[in-house]
This record gives sequence, C-alpha cells and structure tokens, in this order.
Amino acid sequence: MNSRKEVHEMTLAEVLPSARLLSATEKLRLIRILAEDLDMAEDISPLEPFKTYDLPTTYDSFGAGAVLMETLKKSTQSN
Repeated sequence: MNSRKEVHEMTLAEVLPSARLLSATEKLRLIRILAEDLDMAEDISPLEPFKTYDLPTTYDSFGAGAVLMETLKKSTQSN
C-alpha cells in the first residue's frame, strides 16, 4: 500500500470560478497568502529574489498623453 499522498496540481481555470465566489475580504487574504508563497519560493523565474524591477508606465510622461490624444483624434476623424 502506498502511503504517499498524490498531489493534484490545479489549473487557473479550475481555481478561478471558486476564487470569484469569495468575499472581498477572503479575496484579499488569498492574494496575501499567494504573495507570501511566491516570496518564499526559491525559484520564481523569471523573477529574482531581492531584485528591484522597473515597470515603465505613462505616469509623469506628459508627452505620452498628447500622443494618445492625437492618435484618438486621427482614429475618430477617419471613421
């Protein structure tokens, strides 16, 4: 008799419907638990532990807003 428990890895498609039924408080707890699990994981490729990653955004990129507005004007004029 095999005493080892068989581990079933679940897919996101299996987990997501149940996660969406949780209350807002439970969803936040789940996020924290998953974040802690990732933090403790040794191999979270492609991320490296204790490394800071820059995430480019349009925050304080005032020229980006002008470019987006110009593109929007051109797209609405061509329709």
